[in-house]
Amino acid sequence: MDVFFIHPTTFTNTKDERWNADINDEVLNGKTDKSTILFQASVFNEARIFSPRYRQANLKAYFTSDTVSAKQSFNLAYEDVRNAFQYYLDHFNNGHPIIIASHSQGSTHAIRLLKEFFDGKPLQQKLIVAYVIGMNIPLTAFEQLKSCNDSTATGCFVGWRTFKRGHEPFFVSKYRDSYVTNPLTWTSTAEFADRSLNKGGVLRNFDKLYPHVTDAQIHESILWSNRPHFPGSFLYRVSNYHIGDINLFYVNIRDNMQTRIKSYESLHLH
Repeated sequence: MDVFFIHPTTFTNTKDERWNADINDEVLNGKTDKSTILFQASVFNEARIFSPRYRQANLKAYFTSDTVSAKQSFNLAYEDVRNAFQYYLDHFNNGHPIIIASHSQGSTHAIRLLKEFFDGKPLQQKLIVAYVIGMNIPLTAFEQLKSCNDSTATGCFVGWRTFKRGHEPFFVSKYRDSYVTNPLTWTSTAEFADRSLNKGGVLRNFDKLYPHVTDAQIHESILWSNRPHFPGSFLYRVSNYHIGDINLFYVNIRDNMQTRIKSYESLHLH
């Protein structure tokens, strides 16, 4: 099984005049490898992982009033992701089933990638699941791809954005018509999932799992979680848990990937 992982924004210096990162920037590449690749992509490492470097858009592209430059920067970044995926298909896939996984800016590009390559296309039959995390997924994003309705569904997508319980960011109203999945129940219902269902999270120190780290409940188009239960968490001081979208539910995601792989194999390989 193969995972194509599209990493989030690590080009976060908004004072940099460039709109897109230099793909050969060793410092930035090192930052990417020691953060998102280590802490996020690793959740999928029981499969083969392909994660391209790309000329990612600067973080400022999400907040600027210069929408023309922002759009151009996202288009350039997606062009790299698209070309990398096509290269993967041509040289490495060999007919293997595929999992698409992404976070934040990576999910901005993953939505486009899924629409171009999978949505209503032959390749949709090879899609085990898409973990499109940390970005709103509009209800109008796809024509045929559906949101997964349980923990075993395949050929579908899941996604969520995590915030402290009770916190409703200003942009929620703008993106109210979005898909959202609870990573502790793998449903889209509003039921509360107690932290006893959380099999383990990781943050900062990669040498320890913290079981029952937090709970989860869908609130409109976002995911609410109570303050994480582990010592020294910087999340104590913030209401936006975006950086922990994957890490707070690390083991649940890891186990769910195996569940969906087995489900896919039972449907397609026998």
